[in-house]
Amino acid sequence: MNRNLTICFTSDIHGYFSDMDYATGTPGTTGLSRCASSFPHDGNTLILDGGDILQGSPFAYWLSREPVEGAKVSAQVMNLAGYHFVTIGNHDFNFGRETLESYLSHLDARCVSANVEGVSGVERTAVVTLENGLRVGITGVTTHFVNLWEKPENLEGIKVHEAFPTAAAALEELKQAGVDITVCIYHGGFENDLTTGELLSDTGENQAYRICRELDFDILLTGHQHQAKAGLQLFGTYACQSPDRCRQYVRMDAEVSADGEVTAHSRLVEPGKPDERLTAFLAPLDAQNAVFLDQPLGELDIPLLPGDHMEMAENGSLIANFFNQVQLEASGADLSVTSLANVVKGFNKQVTIRDVVATYVFPNTLQTLQVDRRVLKAGLERCAEYFELDESGRLQVGQSFLKPIVQHYNFDYLSGLEVTMDVRRPVGDRVTSMVYEGKELEEDRTLTLCMNNYRATGTGGYPFYAKCRLAKDQPTEISQMIIEYIDRHKYVVVDKRKWLHVIY
Repeated sequence: MNRNLTICFTSDIHGYFSDMDYATGTPGTTGLSRCASSFPHDGNTLILDGGDILQGSPFAYWLSREPVEGAKVSAQVMNLAGYHFVTIGNHDFNFGRETLESYLSHLDARCVSANVEGVSGVERTAVVTLENGLRVGITGVTTHFVNLWEKPENLEGIKVHEAFPTAAAALEELKQAGVDITVCIYHGGFENDLTTGELLSDTGENQAYRICRELDFDILLTGHQHQAKAGLQLFGTYACQSPDRCRQYVRMDAEVSADGEVTAHSRLVEPGKPDERLTAFLAPLDAQNAVFLDQPLGELDIPLLPGDHMEMAENGSLIANFFNQVQLEASGADLSVTSLANVVKGFNKQVTIRDVVATYVFPNTLQTLQVDRRVLKAGLERCAEYFELDESGRLQVGQSFLKPIVQHYNFDYLSGLEVTMDVRRPVGDRVTSMVYEGKELEEDRTLTLCMNNYRATGTGGYPFYAKCRLAKDQPTEISQMIIEYIDRHKYVVVDKRKWLHVIY
């Protein structure tokens, strides 16, 4: 007799629980509430999530002011949506073990995360029997790059082991348990092009392609890269990826035949009407959050509105200048780099907390490194890779910043150093001038450079930063620094200098 399994899968919700558009303060068209309204609730359906719940939205920022209590709210939302199993995302570690354990302890869902050790409420594997008798074996793994990105104090007492070998061991455990179908929830993505098989990244951050090629899970549910991949058969494993913020979710229908053969197909489901129970729970919280977010902080001398990412990279971004302005004052460093999210809100002249947390969306803190000309040039040459010339000689975004995922946030804007790049020159040799305080920077000159803690690990193509001496480590989140800067100055004159000159 054939038996069926339906999976509803979300990942990287990032605190977008209601349909609220936090940039405008009005209802939008995405969010968990609009996806959960179409989740089926029956004995042969599993509702699963791939992690990154606790961080990423202005609502999550509001909850994170009291992170342990805020995590309980996030768990209540997931309970109302009816989740059965979840795994942990890299951003779920951002507030430390106590907050993560608070979230997990208040979940009705079980947490499977085989490569995370030292967190209460985490299971390596789980077996669940459906109403039709199908035995489903489930495990989860998280990208082990958490160890590079996360602040050490947030991982105190926690070990995050390498994802691939742990997934392999968990699969063997499930086979030994005699399950009918195996499912891996992986908070990580694909390192190869799914059409051509071309290797796009060999860092080890994402290993989904290798998991499909070398292991034989029946189903692999991926996330982390924020891409929408409805599903495909890959080396005998059926794999998919759910996009972030509940812009869609994956519905998968699998069938196990009498002789054990597994077939599956899936589709991306668009958000529908808001779920009534979630709306009732979230509406008063959104109202409280709105009061917090709309508190006026101060005034800028001009509005800071985003442009096209290529336009900002070529001509400079006053938003980036402003962020660097804040970082330079907070750190006392000679130079500062910052980056912008893939989606940027910007600021009107009158600035509120909503403007800040919707524009600087990262949960980063500030670190200051000692650097010399060689390191600075290496960082700038990485930024120069952002620029390519099309057939007509016009600038376009380099493919390494678009594949395997769009990563405008890995282009750094630098303040304090006048830089000239010639895009006509070969990659790696495009920086032609670096002027500091009116003079070409000497080879042996040492300066201090502040940046977010994510970049200081070398992530994003900047491995040389990880080898630099740490001169200062400031644990306050940069978004909070921006809030305090505006609140302190009340009227801010934004730095309007153009620090980068691009020749092509």
